[in-house]
Amino acid sequence: MTDSTWSVHAKNLPEHARNPIHTDEGGRAAGFDGALVAGVTIYAYLSNPVITFWGIDWLREGSATVEFKSPVLAGELVECVTVSNHGSLDVNATVNDEVRAKCTASMNKATPVASPTLSSESLESEEIHLIDEWENYGQRAGDDHEIYFQHGLIHPAVWPALANYVVERNLASGAWVHTRSKIHHHDLVEIGSIASIESQVINRFTTSSGNRAVIDISIKVAGKKVVSLEHEAIVTLKATP
Repeated sequence: MTDSTWSVHAKNLPEHARNPIHTDEGGRAAGFDGALVAGVTIYAYLSNPVITFWGIDWLREGSATVEFKSPVLAGELVECVTVSNHGSLDVNATVNDEVRAKCTASMNKATPVASPTLSSESLESEEIHLIDEWENYGQRAGDDHEIYFQHGLIHPAVWPALANYVVERNLASGAWVHTRSKIHHHDLVEIGSIASIESQVINRFTTSSGNRAVIDISIKVAGKKVVSLEHEAIVTLKATP
């Protein structure tokens, strides 16, 4: 395919203020110039060219790996630059020609994420009704793709957003940062469904930026697995001087 670009001005949504890093005050306290835009919103932007390329089939059985390399600030123009790569689709989120995040999407059958081990730390199960803030996430964030309204489907950025909800409730201490996700779709999910979420911490480690956790998440609707994720976050940021 020919390289293509889709662009949007990045913004945070009201619910993102639950994490102080997504407010101007919290972003500056963490050493940045202002509010960091939520990684799940950047993923929403990255998914737009993927949907344009593969359509509804990717929502049914595709997968994606997204990595956040450096922050995007509220108001910055994000250009999603798409290239094909031997059967997968690479989409880079760039600001002023600098790659801030990268998504590699595929139509390969989903490969299970890491299986929980005996040392895994089980987290509290959750049930979330996919309405209100969940049902039109993409549109509110700035992804104007019509497929979700045409078919009444949940936007794929909702899945790492639900993983963030798990992090906020169980693991985060103060401001925190989503760093990467591996996402596998197993079926379409309609707006209004009830999502049952099972989560386990499968790794914890410390880097120069703070304490990190990796969680394995399974999301089911009516007893059927619809999404699985491996989700990593810096759950406690290293204090800035």
